[in-house]
Amino acid sequence: MFQRTLRLYQRAYQGLSPSVWLLAGVMLINRCGTMVLPFLTLYLTQHLRYSVADAGIVMAVYGIGAFIGTFLGGRLTDRFGFYYVQLCSLLFGGVALLFIQFVTNFYALCGSVFVFTLLGDTFRPANQVAISHYTETDARTRAFSLNRLAINLGWAVGGGLGGWLASIDYGLLFWVDGLTCIVAGLVLWRFLPVPAPVLQPEPVGPDQLTAGVSFTTPETGSNSPFRDRLFVGFVICSALYFLTFMQLFTLVPLFFKEVLRLTERAIGTLMALNGLLIVLIEMALVYELEQRKIPKLRLILIGVLLTVASYGTLAITTASVGALAFMLLITLAEMLAMPFIQSFTVGRASPATRGQYLALYAMGGAAAQTLSPIVGAQMVGHYGFSTHWFGIMAIGLVSASGFWWLSRKA
Repeated sequence: MFQRTLRLYQRAYQGLSPSVWLLAGVMLINRCGTMVLPFLTLYLTQHLRYSVADAGIVMAVYGIGAFIGTFLGGRLTDRFGFYYVQLCSLLFGGVALLFIQFVTNFYALCGSVFVFTLLGDTFRPANQVAISHYTETDARTRAFSLNRLAINLGWAVGGGLGGWLASIDYGLLFWVDGLTCIVAGLVLWRFLPVPAPVLQPEPVGPDQLTAGVSFTTPETGSNSPFRDRLFVGFVICSALYFLTFMQLFTLVPLFFKEVLRLTERAIGTLMALNGLLIVLIEMALVYELEQRKIPKLRLILIGVLLTVASYGTLAITTASVGALAFMLLITLAEMLAMPFIQSFTVGRASPATRGQYLALYAMGGAAAQTLSPIVGAQMVGHYGFSTHWFGIMAIGLVSASGFWWLSRKA
């Protein structure tokens, strides 16, 4: 049994290019400093003494910046290439993050957060295009999982360390987060060579189309993701899922603090547990599921349903054990949904339009990130946490229904 498990892990990590490993290393450095986002709501309410509603507005501005940033990131990636977009995003985003800690005025804070996320989130589509560029098709989902492994290993380190730093001084979160962004950019600049430009495909005629040489999308024959109706439906369902999942970074820490009476260190430990479980399990799990040829949309559907179940634990619990049950369920759900959502997105695009496809997908996530704190803050302020969790479960069920319908159409 042990040898079989060991071979499974060995096969899961084989066949990935050195550049993919380097990109994962850059992501690890960057995410080891990811401390501001999971504690931003607490920083605004506990340190700056803003109301939950005001904190929701700031988090919504965060999402708006991410929405615009991912759109620009996709366009810039297709225009200038993923290398320079990633480099500029890391360097300038890190500098912007360092200055946010000195801003206390509400409107200036909103503007500063917007600028940071606008700069920082151009990184997302560029990084995903880079991963697909350096990966063969049959290893693409595992490459995304390796990147997520780096994200979550960094999340485990950053979450645990962030809780400890927040208990000392919230300002330390901004210093560490900003500096690790800059260091990650310098490592990318030093060790990842500038890729050769990719030649755009020549226009093809009808005879070539019948030979399978088309670079258009499989659904519509268009180079635009906005004309790929199945993919647009997929993005909408993904955005609804992200709206539920994003509660983990906004109102869940506040619920842990105000309702379950957990300390910042305990909250950081739970966040770290999420990352550690993904590091230990996800790559082998994804490899095993791919070997069984289970359709991606079916796995995504199961992940969304598990997310709904995780929020059900928060709706009925008032004990700290409920926080642990929630974290275990949402972590398993994330491992089933996230890597296959990314892999499905890349699989729908041609090499020349991957930036736009990934940008549209990321824009759906950014829109969810914008709406999530606004809806959540209003729901909690008027009806309380329990009602809010039931509302989030309903949104998750709508998303699951959409993925079920798409799986039948696809």
